[in-house]
Amino acid sequence: PSRGLQARNAFDKIIENKKIFAFVCVVAASARDCGCPRGMGMKFNEFMGALRKEIPHVCLLEGEEHYYVEKAVDAMKRRLFPDGAGEDAIERLSGDMDIDQLIGLVETVPFFSDKDGITVQEPPFVKAAGGKKKDTQATDSAKGKKMADKKMERLQQLIASPPSFSYVIFLMKEKPDKRKKITKAVEQAGLILEAEPVRAWNINDWLRPKLRALGKELDRDAYEYFLNAVSMMQQISLSYLDQEFDKLALFSKAPRITKREIIEVFAGLPEVSVFALVDAVSAKDAKKALALLVRQLSDGTYFTVLLALLARHVRQLWQARLLMARGVRGRALAKPLELNF
Repeated sequence: PSRGLQARNAFDKIIENKKIFAFVCVVAASARDCGCPRGMGMKFNEFMGALRKEIPHVCLLEGEEHYYVEKAVDAMKRRLFPDGAGEDAIERLSGDMDIDQLIGLVETVPFFSDKDGITVQEPPFVKAAGGKKKDTQATDSAKGKKMADKKMERLQQLIASPPSFSYVIFLMKEKPDKRKKITKAVEQAGLILEAEPVRAWNINDWLRPKLRALGKELDRDAYEYFLNAVSMMQQISLSYLDQEFDKLALFSKAPRITKREIIEVFAGLPEVSVFALVDAVSAKDAKKALALLVRQLSDGTYFTVLLALLARHVRQLWQARLLMARGVRGRALAKPLELNF
C-alpha cells in the first residue's frame, strides 16, 4: 500500500508539470537559433530568399524533406518559364546517365525557348564514396579513370562558367560529399538547399511563413497544442500540414486561431486523437479521457497500443523533469526523451 501511495504521489507531481512537454518543444524551437555553425547549404527560407534575388544556373537540392524540394523546384520553374511552359522545356536525367550526355545537354542551345532546364536525379559523382549507387564513370583501368577525370573536369568548367541559356538542378536524398571538387564548384557557382526532415523543434521554419502567408497567427494555447501534437507524429508530412492549415484558414474567421479551432481541424489525424487522450489524462479530466478512449477503441485502435502510449507519455514527463533539474535544456532533451526532434 505504501508503494502504491508513493507511486500515486509521484504521478500527481508529474501531472502537475504536464506543460513540461510543451516547454521542451518551445525551448528547442528557439534553441536552433543559437548561432551554431552550419553546413555549406541553405535552409529552405534562406534558399527561397536568395532565389528571389537571382536564378542561379546550377542548384543542388539535397535532403529527405520532399515538400521543400518540390517547392524549390516549382519556384525555379516559375522564374525560368513564367508562361507555364516549364514542364516541356525541362530535360530529366537519372543518376546512371553518362556524363557526356549531361555535358551535351548543357551545351546544346534550346530550339523552342531561350532557356533550357535540366534536372539530374541522384547524381553519383556528388555522393560520398560508399553510397548506394556507384559512379558508373569510374573503372578499374587507368585509361578509363583518366577519361572519367577529363569528363569531370569538363563538367566542373561548365558549372563554373555555364552557358547563359542552361540551368541545371541536381536532386539527391543523401548528403553530398563536400570534399569533392564538383560539390565545391556547385557551391561557388550556385545554391545548395539542405532539405532536412522536419521535427518538432524546427517546425517553426515552416509554420511562421505559412501563417504569415495566410494572414493568421496561433494563440498561445493553440501553439502549445500544435507543438505537442507534432511531437506525437511518427513522421511529419508538411504537405499534409500545408493542406490542413489552408482548411484552418477558411474555417477560422478571426485573425488569431484558437486551440478549439485547431483541435476541430486536426481531430481526424490518429496521432492527434491519441494526443488528445494523453492530454486529457494529464489534465485529470476523467470524463473526457474515457470518452476519447471509447472513441479510439471504436475506431479500431488496440487497447495495448493506447496503454503503451500512455506509459510512454508518463515516462517522458518524469524523465523531462529529472533532466531539466540537472540543467539539460533545448535539443539536448530530445534524444533521452525519444521525441520527434
